[in-house]
Amino acid sequence: MSETKGDAREVRRAAFAAADDTPANPCIENSLGDLINRRLGRRDLLKGMLVVGAVASMGLPDRPALGLRSTAADQTRFDFSEIEHGVDGTHHVAPGYDAEILLRWGDPLFSDAPAFDPDHPSAAAQALQFGYNNDFLGLLPLGSAGDRGLLCVNHEYTNEELMFPGLERQDRNDFIAMTAELVATEMAAHGGTVVEIARIDGRWRYLRKSPYNRRITALTPMRIAGPAAGHARMRTGADPTGTRVLGTLNNCAGGITPWGTYLMAEENFNGYFWGKEAIEAHPEANVFERYGIPGAWYNWGQYHDRFDIAKEPNEANRFGWIVEVDPRDPASTPIKRTALGRFKHEGAEPVVNHDGRVVIYSGDDQRFDYLYKFVSVGVFDPDAPDTNHDLLDQGTLYVAKFDADGTLSWLPLVHGEGPLIAENGFPSQADVLISTRLAADLLGATPMDRPEDVGVNHSTGKAYVMLTSNDRRTAEQTDAIHTRAENHWGLVLEITPMHGDHASNRGHWAVLVSCGDPAEKTIEARWNPATSENGWFSNPDNCAVDPDGGLWVATDQGSLWQQNSGSADGLWTLETEGEARGTGRMFFRVPVGAELCGPCFTDDGQTLFLAVQHPAADGSKHYPGFGRASSFQDPATRWPDFREGVPPRPSIVVVTRRDGGRIGG
Repeated sequence: MSETKGDAREVRRAAFAAADDTPANPCIENSLGDLINRRLGRRDLLKGMLVVGAVASMGLPDRPALGLRSTAADQTRFDFSEIEHGVDGTHHVAPGYDAEILLRWGDPLFSDAPAFDPDHPSAAAQALQFGYNNDFLGLLPLGSAGDRGLLCVNHEYTNEELMFPGLERQDRNDFIAMTAELVATEMAAHGGTVVEIARIDGRWRYLRKSPYNRRITALTPMRIAGPAAGHARMRTGADPTGTRVLGTLNNCAGGITPWGTYLMAEENFNGYFWGKEAIEAHPEANVFERYGIPGAWYNWGQYHDRFDIAKEPNEANRFGWIVEVDPRDPASTPIKRTALGRFKHEGAEPVVNHDGRVVIYSGDDQRFDYLYKFVSVGVFDPDAPDTNHDLLDQGTLYVAKFDADGTLSWLPLVHGEGPLIAENGFPSQADVLISTRLAADLLGATPMDRPEDVGVNHSTGKAYVMLTSNDRRTAEQTDAIHTRAENHWGLVLEITPMHGDHASNRGHWAVLVSCGDPAEKTIEARWNPATSENGWFSNPDNCAVDPDGGLWVATDQGSLWQQNSGSADGLWTLETEGEARGTGRMFFRVPVGAELCGPCFTDDGQTLFLAVQHPAADGSKHYPGFGRASSFQDPATRWPDFREGVPPRPSIVVVTRRDGGRIGG
């Protein structure tokens, strides 16, 4: 999910640096970091925010000289004993909780699916099994008892060196060991899974023979809908109508709509295309450069012409969208909703506004890129489900501009308004949406530090944006008051819509926490002083708001975990209100090399589902006692099976309290 995935993806990204590791946005003046520093001033920052006015402007409580640690700790909504920072080969959860494996890569999902056989990779088998690198999790209840549901899971990307016997990282050696069958297996491991789960005798299990079970892959037929459907830039040799496409790629975070559909967010789609030698003469050259196409992290273009930009110039325009899936109908056709824009989507967080319109928040996960929201024209009707099916095809996409006074403006991306006209390369609304990044550049949106997931507290109406990092901000891009250049640690941003109206084009913002170790004064991390030595974190990525309104933050440090925290990634609670505001507390830790994704609660708050992806991958060479890159034969951990010959397997973990109470309470 992160822009730099460490050992697992840093090589792929180095193959085409402009794709991700080098910011693709040329419009980086007035970035969010500049605004934060302009708003506070260097003197206040260097004082550690002890000045009351500075603290208030950042959204943290005033800091008394004495006694805040115990006072804030007593006022927290969360009641569990923290675990410690650290790194080892397994997972850890707070005392009094159980964390069990629910699903693993390769688990059979259908009655005719073969058992997991890692020594003999097969595309046909993988298409019937749980996919790789599970990311977003969403749950749709079945019935009213709360003991059955449909778990919706994104499968973001694949690691050949950990999936396939005898392979090294293929993007280092021109994919010399990759074959057509291995590529087909990778394609089958991408996409998503819908699977029925049930609580049986007090324990959650997945139901292998459920008629709801479904795999969505890079080959699943899909429909293109909304303003860009049928546009000339969406047409290909295989699809002259521009309305049909095969598959979905690099599905990161996502969302569950109020009408019960599953939103899959296509993130780093650029990495699946190759043909770098053709880019200068390509008709979309300027657009592709802004999106980092071709990334050439995979060699799918060697076997499928549609992934070679020289052979199929428009195929890349058909990715980078939000895909809507009906989990209750396994025969339904997924739909790419183009009205929500095309960029590297991290998440799709839905909100029903007070007037019934639907708002979808989504970040563009790249350094110096933007935060967006979509506002529907139509309104959600819970009593007429058939009327909600196409709500995401008509509406307005907005991009955020943050001001130094703590306000923000949402700028509409509408053809014919302001600079979005034919003379500037936008002859239609379809062009605005296909080239969303370029349109947002012209509007003067605020470049941000990798905006990722967004969580909304439906009680307070506030939205929380995870900004993972921006280590590419240089001293030349800052002014005299800027103190977070080379921001390795990220921050959590709080947005308050004007008058509680998520459709409003105005709002307010505050920084909830600036991440990193508060004991390291030079990095200017900012937390509530009640935060313990284990309660701070780096690189916020995914988030969730529990049924009681508590904010939970999952992290992704990539291969820089040793540098950024010295601890594996995990899940923290983060207070958002009162004297404890800005206090973190560590709840869960993943195995070495893994990333935590998809925190998802049941409606009763008594079960928490977590996605652990790419165990053994990121930064394994920094793991004490291991000190080398992981491989299929020699991984840093064999989590979760811990059996010789079985590689590490991305898995879903289900967390429950031993006394049956609410998680974190």
